[in-house]
Amino acid sequence: QVQLVQSGGGSVQAGGSLRLSCAASGRDTNTYAMGWFRQAPGKEREFVAAINWSGERTDYIGSVKGRFTISREGARNTVYLQMNSLKPDDTAVYYCGSSGVSYIPARDSYLYWGQGTQVTVSS
Repeated sequence: QVQLVQSGGGSVQAGGSLRLSCAASGRDTNTYAMGWFRQAPGKEREFVAAINWSGERTDYIGSVKGRFTISREGARNTVYLQMNSLKPDDTAVYYCGSSGVSYIPARDSYLYWGQGTQVTVSS
């Protein structure tokens, strides 16, 4: 059974930084691509970033390119989202997802989800 446990997040002023973590457990989870998504109040969940199983390939939504960095640490089976230059529009509940495959899949293909963590950016 795949389990994703998130940590990090919180409140910060615009221009600040936060780091999210997502620890995965379960069979073969270290071979799965992982992603980060977010859902703002009244909006649908949207893709933010993804990383393949080896960490060699990444993908980002345009609005976070150059500000957010996704990475993974194999020994800890943990994926991180470093968020810099945060903006009020980044305010949302952030979710990590596990794809069940090694490559970065279609954005609607993630199978397993973390519990979500709130990120609030004030102006």
